[in-house]
Amino acid sequence: MTVDGKITTKNFTPVDFTSREDKTHLFRQRALGDAVLIGHSTLKHDNVRLGLPDPKMREARIARGQTPYPLRVIVSNEGRIDPSLKIFQTDISPIVIFSTVRMPKRYQDALRKKATLHLSDARSVDLAWMLQQLRRDYGVRTVACEGGATLFRALLEHDLVDQLNLTIAPYLFGGATAPTLTGLSKDFLPRSVRCTLTEMRTVGEECFLTYRIKHRRR
Repeated sequence: MTVDGKITTKNFTPVDFTSREDKTHLFRQRALGDAVLIGHSTLKHDNVRLGLPDPKMREARIARGQTPYPLRVIVSNEGRIDPSLKIFQTDISPIVIFSTVRMPKRYQDALRKKATLHLSDARSVDLAWMLQQLRRDYGVRTVACEGGATLFRALLEHDLVDQLNLTIAPYLFGGATAPTLTGLSKDFLPRSVRCTLTEMRTVGEECFLTYRIKHRRR
């Protein structure tokens, strides 16, 4: 994010204001997960494949007993996901979509040819249930969430985030309509989330931070 907390512009353009090192850092974090998770809006704006371009990262995964690429997971409450997006043009790893029965039938028919669908009867996806299904049905133990802000905020609200990897880029955007790390909502989170800094390093003019998220007592 920028120094003033913006993760993109008001037009939700793909992030291009960070360095090559930050892009590599993103791939490193993605490579650690058994699954990589993304919200539909972010997928639509960034149109990413969620792959791993560095063969060494894939080799390291295999050495750890993982598949060469992480399972790719998409979350969408309405399910209007364009089947022509780049993610569906590569078969590097299975794609799993969690949505609801609000997904129109024509989208269901098209997407079932490219992914496994899990559709719930609720208005929105139960994220805790989703993680349980990933663990039970796909053996997923670690999930790397790549946004966007709405999904990240929802995960925070349900106390489902263990670690935050944050890059501070040397820019100021300003503006009330450019989203921050937790989106555009004017409301506070239901409760403050306590973070503990576990690692900090600087490369060039960027600062790379790792926080452990303190969970609520259950």
